[in-house]
Parts: sequence; C-alpha cells; structure tokens
Amino acid sequence: MSMIEKDILRDFCHVPFDDIAGLDNVKRLLREAVILPALLPEVFTGIRSPWKGVLLFGPPGTGKTLLARAVAAATQWTFFNCSVATLTSKWRGESEKLIRTLFQMARARGPSIVFFDEIDALMSKRGSASEHEASRRAKAELLVQLDGLAGDRKNFQRNSATRGVADSQLPADHVMVLATSNTPWDIDVALRRRLEKRIYTPLPDENGRVEMLRIHMQDIPVAQDVDLKEVASRTELFSGADLHQLCREACMNPLRRLVENLSLEEIQRKRSDGALDEQATQVTMRDFEQALEKANPSTISAEIQKFVDWNAQFGSE
Repeated sequence: MSMIEKDILRDFCHVPFDDIAGLDNVKRLLREAVILPALLPEVFTGIRSPWKGVLLFGPPGTGKTLLARAVAAATQWTFFNCSVATLTSKWRGESEKLIRTLFQMARARGPSIVFFDEIDALMSKRGSASEHEASRRAKAELLVQLDGLAGDRKNFQRNSATRGVADSQLPADHVMVLATSNTPWDIDVALRRRLEKRIYTPLPDENGRVEMLRIHMQDIPVAQDVDLKEVASRTELFSGADLHQLCREACMNPLRRLVENLSLEEIQRKRSDGALDEQATQVTMRDFEQALEKANPSTISAEIQKFVDWNAQFGSE
C-alpha cells in the first residue's frame, strides 16, 4: 500500500487546460468524456453515464501526460499516477495483489482517476510464446478490475433512476481509468475494448506550433527580428517536446557567443560587470536558424500514418 501511496498526486496537478497549446479537439473530447460528468452528474446518467476508461494515444511528446494532469486539476479528483515499475514484481502473485490494492484505494479515496502512462508496457497483447506467466496473471487482474468498474456504473445507473435526476451525483467511490500509449496497436484487444473512449493526440498543426513557441519563449528576451510563424512553418512533424528542445537550443546560442574562448574567471568578471544582461542574452532569428539546422523531428511520416490508420479503425471523435 505504501508503494501505491507514493503515486497519489494531490497538490501536484495545477495544469489548467488553457495553458496547453493547441489540441483543441482533444481537449473538447476530454471535457466531454471526463470533466462534464464530474460537473453535471445529474445529466450523465443512463446511456450518458461516464466512460469507465479513456485512452490517449499518439506520437511521443504530444502532451498526453500533461493533458491527464489537466483533467485531474479540472475535476479535483484524487489522481493515481501509476507506473509499470510500481505494479510489477518479481514475486509470484505480488503484481495481482498490487493491482487489486490500487483499485481498492482508488474507490476508498474516490472520486478518483487511475492514470497509466504508456499502458502498452503493462498490457501488451497476450499469447506470445515469450510472455511470462506472472505477466499474464497481472493483465488478467487488471481486466477483472476494469470489469468491476463497469459493475459500479450499472449500480450507479439503477440508483440514479430510483433517486431521480435532482438527487443524482457521482458516487464517492467512482473510479475512472485514464491511460496513454505511444503504440496503441500493441495493446491487448480485451483492454482496448474496456478503454471505451480512444482519443488521438496528434502532432501540433502550424497554429499550434506558433502557440507552443510563444509559450516556451514568453520569459526569454527575444530580438525584434524573430519570426515565430516562420519558425513554425519550418517545423512540420515536430512534437511539443521537439519544439521545447528547439527553443532550448536557440536560447543557448547567445550564451555560447558571449562566453566563447573565455576562462571561468573571465566569465565571472563579465557577470559582475553586467555584461550578461537581457540585452546581451536575447535570442535572435539567427539563433533559431542555427537551432533549426541541428534539429530533427522525433517522428517520421510513416509512423504518423500508422496512428492515422489506427485512429480511423478504433479511435473516437
């Protein structure tokens, strides 16, 4: 239990949706699937009852984990941030016990979100010759727990019908599973069915990239010649994480020019003389040009098409 308690986030989730650049369709779907049921439980009854599981899938670095934290901040539910390392054990039967305990704690501290980052690492397709027996048992236990959430939802529907709309509210032990994956095609079919809402988190479009670049550079002195729209137009296939790295590299270039061929003592002297002020360290378009020469996207077109195809077959809009 102490291992799982380390994964409970309480004061950590202070990420407003408005602080996340782009991904407007993803944010809309998450509000509809998770946040509105929390705010309007009397409306989300019967066939509109809340989803028991939501999967965010897409290329690495597109903000899936950040979105999960924003959901937790918006709902103010207890947030269990579960890693594969927490839930796997070399001891026989220990992984199943950890998974059972996790969901027991989630109900006890509900309403809550159980978040699995990169769930494909825990729930890859079953049946391969190399699959360990302990892994099969852990997967089976997770599926059992998800089925238990479905039972909770049916009870909630019956109780809501008995009480009437005015008295309807999410039960104190309400639990929702939120998961992310960079390789959704590797997820076990049975789990995919239980994660009913599957939301594609794509790479940012050009407008989204401009917005992200502005956020990354908002506290940095920038020269007037910097054209972030131009930078965005040259960063197709860049993820949010790639853009962050690009900005870091661009911001390092003026510092490199200032301290080039200087000893540590000379650098300290420049600092004391105020030679490292904002004017001296401001980022120019040239710095972005140099950063762009070194930068490459972490995802290729063929990989993007794989996500598009999977979304067309299994995704939710």
